Formats: sequence, structure tokens, C-alpha cells
Amino acid sequence: MPRPRLPRKINFSPEVTYFKPQGVPLRFLDIAELSLEEVEALRLKNIQNLDQNECAKKMNTSQSTFQRILSSAYQKIADALINGKAIQINKGENIMPNLDSLPADRQGTGPRGLGPMTGNGRGQRSNLEECECPKCGEKIPHTRGIPCSKIDCPKCETPMRGIFCR
Repeated sequence: MPRPRLPRKINFSPEVTYFKPQGVPLRFLDIAELSLEEVEALRLKNIQNLDQNECAKKMNTSQSTFQRILSSAYQKIADALINGKAIQINKGENIMPNLDSLPADRQGTGPRGLGPMTGNGRGQRSNLEECECPKCGEKIPHTRGIPCSKIDCPKCETPMRGIFCR
């Protein structure tokens, strides 16, 4: 069984996710797909001009893994430029934010550091048992897939909070 992959730290979310040769409709082009971690490696190395050890630390990976990520990005970009392909940046990966560059009030969960308790209730926490009202103490059984914070207390209408088994 392979070693589990470490989560990469990414502090970049590009607004533009497609680049293509001028004058050729996208439907006629092959696509070279870059991952968000490859774009982050390019940004750290070529835009911020950091050495590979610093880049690897910022991305929470080893220097050799960072080099493989960077080499993969260079190869895909070269292929797209030489062979006239479009470049697509895939943003669908679940990658933790680089908290070093975020203000303290934004250091939390999610790719943009939006803070704790901002999920949409689709997590895999199997040990959540009940929802509890922080105001009156009322407890109700937890409904999987619905965050407790989205449920109002039946007695006082205060948003509930989750109670985990210990």
C-alpha cells in the first residue's frame, strides 16, 4: 500500500482557467490540463523567484516532489505551445490553503481560508452524534449531511452546534 499523499498548501486561485491559440475554436483543440498544484509551483518558482527548497516548504512537500511537480508543469506547457494545444487549469482539487500568507482572521478551512464552520455539510465525520443548542442545552439527533449550524433549536431558535462522541 502506498504512503498517503500529504495535502499541498496552495495560496492561489486563478480567475482565468483556459488559454488557447488565437483564431482556433476551442472545440478543435486538444487540451493540456494543469493541476492547481502545478500552477502554484510555477507561481512560486517563476513569479515569486523563490528557490526550490523555499517553494517546497510553502507547498508542504519535499524538494524532490516539488521538482517533479514543476517538471510536469513545464512539460505540459511546452507541449501546449509547440503542438498548438489549449491549456486548462483544473481547480477541482481539495488542497489546503497556505496559512502563512493569510491574515489571522482568515486562517481556517477551505481553499480561500474562509474560516472554520464554513462547510456545506458534506464532510465525512462519522463520529457526530447530536446537535446541541449552545443557549438552552436542547439536544436533538444529528441528521447526516445537514450541518448542525444550519438547524435552529426547536425551543429557542438559536443555531445548533455538533456534539462528537468521545
